[in-house]
Amino acid sequence: MMLNSFEPSKIFAITSRAPKYVLFLFIIVLSIGLTEALFLSPEDYKQSHSVRIMYVHVPSAWISLGIFSLIAFLSLFSFIFKNKNFSLISKSLAPSGFLFNIIALVTGAIWGKPTWGTWWAWDARITSMLILALFYSMYLLSWKIFRNEKQATKITSIIAILGVINIPIIKFSVDWWSTLHQTSSVKILSTTSIHISMLIPLAIMTAAFTLFSILIFLMKYNTELIKIKNKGLDRL
Repeated sequence: MMLNSFEPSKIFAITSRAPKYVLFLFIIVLSIGLTEALFLSPEDYKQSHSVRIMYVHVPSAWISLGIFSLIAFLSLFSFIFKNKNFSLISKSLAPSGFLFNIIALVTGAIWGKPTWGTWWAWDARITSMLILALFYSMYLLSWKIFRNEKQATKITSIIAILGVINIPIIKFSVDWWSTLHQTSSVKILSTTSIHISMLIPLAIMTAAFTLFSILIFLMKYNTELIKIKNKGLDRL
């Protein structure tokens, strides 16, 4: 019963206040991150100053992967338990995930030009990231196309569950195939090869982008709650 119902008014009372605090934190963390990334971090001995694109590209890629994984997880629960709040959260997460996916593709192309000599290559990592963007697009378009809520929830859940198969392909593509894209420099279970002087600004920028994605989520989620309230529904 707790899973299958929630009160929009009570949730909105909390989430409506949150954006201004998240925005404040985002501005502070982003300012620190940009200072570290653009001025205090060293240039790379091979890539020179073009390596600074990493501080936007890498966090964007991480966040787009993380958000889609979360959407797939919530969609699975929504599909199994018919929980409307899970689908509402998933729907609200998708725009920021898609935005960071596009940023990762664009900055990757900008970084690729001086590094590889080309804007685009059908590299395994790049291609699988493009496929992720297509899954994001299908997910978002399905909410627009299908007016019936139950049908839209079912279709989007299937898209997310199928799309999550692509996540490990993106992650391990550089290990499974010979690609232009470098292998991971930041590793959790083994020694990280990136120097601490670059790792710190990378971590700060990741935190800043995470806060921005939370901000977008809250704005979208609050909009969806307002729509529910306007329908005169106290519970779902």
